[in-house]
Amino acid sequence: MSYADLARRVWRVRRRLLAAGCRPGDVVGCAGPRGVDTTAVFLALEGIGAVYLPLDLSWPAHRMAQILAASKASLVIVYGIRTTTAPEDAAATTGTPLITVTGADAGSVAEDESDGENAAGEPGLPEVLAEIDRRRCADDAEPRYLFYTSGSTGTPKGALIEHRGMVNHLHAKILEMGLTRADRLAFTAPLVFDIAVCQALLPIMLGGTSVVLDDDELRFPRILVAKLRDHQVSVIEVVPTVLDWIAGAGGHAAAGVPSLRLAVSTGEELRPALARRWFAAMPGTEILNAYGFTETSDDIAHHRVTAADLDGVRLPVGSPIINSTLYVLVEEDDGWRAAANGEPGELFVGGLPVGPGYPDDPVATRRAYLRDVLDDDSPTGRLYRTGDGAMLRDGLLYCLGRLDRQAKIGGVRIEPDEIEALLLQHPGIMRCAVLVHHAGDTPELVAFYQSATPTPAPAQLRSYLAERLPPAMVPQRFLDVPDLPLSANGKVDHAALAERLRPAAR
Repeated sequence: MSYADLARRVWRVRRRLLAAGCRPGDVVGCAGPRGVDTTAVFLALEGIGAVYLPLDLSWPAHRMAQILAASKASLVIVYGIRTTTAPEDAAATTGTPLITVTGADAGSVAEDESDGENAAGEPGLPEVLAEIDRRRCADDAEPRYLFYTSGSTGTPKGALIEHRGMVNHLHAKILEMGLTRADRLAFTAPLVFDIAVCQALLPIMLGGTSVVLDDDELRFPRILVAKLRDHQVSVIEVVPTVLDWIAGAGGHAAAGVPSLRLAVSTGEELRPALARRWFAAMPGTEILNAYGFTETSDDIAHHRVTAADLDGVRLPVGSPIINSTLYVLVEEDDGWRAAANGEPGELFVGGLPVGPGYPDDPVATRRAYLRDVLDDDSPTGRLYRTGDGAMLRDGLLYCLGRLDRQAKIGGVRIEPDEIEALLLQHPGIMRCAVLVHHAGDTPELVAFYQSATPTPAPAQLRSYLAERLPPAMVPQRFLDVPDLPLSANGKVDHAALAERLRPAAR
């Protein structure tokens, strides 16, 4: 698809949205498969000044309706070929107007003729470009997209991001990844994962190429590697689990992916063992370790992994992106202070990336978004309290995991992430996850792991950790499993793992 084709798609979608009454500031629920129509819909909304709200086609209608109601969405737009009526059912439940920008049998917006138009009746490309470029963002604090994540109360929580935060992140990615118009970036992210915005927009900011991979291609590592090779992809941005798949499949593929120059790891902690496997299987391809939050316009730190990093227990997540400030603070009885070099603390984010909060949850907003009293020149005046443990060592940031995963066992504060990091250094462990399981009055640590050959016995792993950790931090149970369940975003699904323990607890 050419840029001219994309411009026409944006023009058509924009006209449909305007005809349906879409106005600046409106929240619009968007439901469709990942593809060029995703980019067209986003750009059409951006050109109107509306707010993009992605809806996952795998969600049940009840969850979609819950999010449409919470976001006060004024419109739902449905596009592409689907096998579910959940968006229509959710819109009907909430009374939200719905438009479809592709016919039942058409696979793209460009083939849509439901409004009586066809290619011959459209204006020329200069007129199309002039119309879709007519509106400029007058206020860089204008809201641009809204992403819903799971809330601690069981109710989805929506984080709003401003235009300035989004654009700043895109420019940071271009700089850190060294992107040019010659690059071919894989579009792989689930649409309700905020890196999807980055993947959809980065290529067109540079005149580069976006290579869309569908879910079926992403499920099978060797097919994925073949697609990356066949389409000459030069940059990918995926969660560590998918990196591991590519490394495993690429290491067995004679041709490999010679075009691939950079892999960006995001969404979950990248462990040194995986980075070693990657470099062994994919020589000549660098890794950029990225770290961030939906609430801060996606990634706020980057680090290009080097051989010297691989000897540590954790990889650094690096340095702050442009126009952002990172603080590692330690709470004491009389307030907060800056952490010393190598001292653990809690991470706070300031600067341009920080969003305005959760529009439908003022209590959560007040808890997580604070007035920035550390920087009088902050463009947003906001600090985001991440809830992540972190450490600054010799100028580099290290993420220590979620503080809310902490637990006390035998009076000792337990960090499951620390146990996982050490367990992954064992040569017999490929992947692992450590849970705090509450069975009765006494919580216990349970380690799930996928093993290499030869398979280590639980007693070996227990002895290995006992030599490195306090007794209270050594798991009581070690369970060798064929797989670790993953969420839609490719992260380890700890809730699903906990479900596996229920029969044993009865």
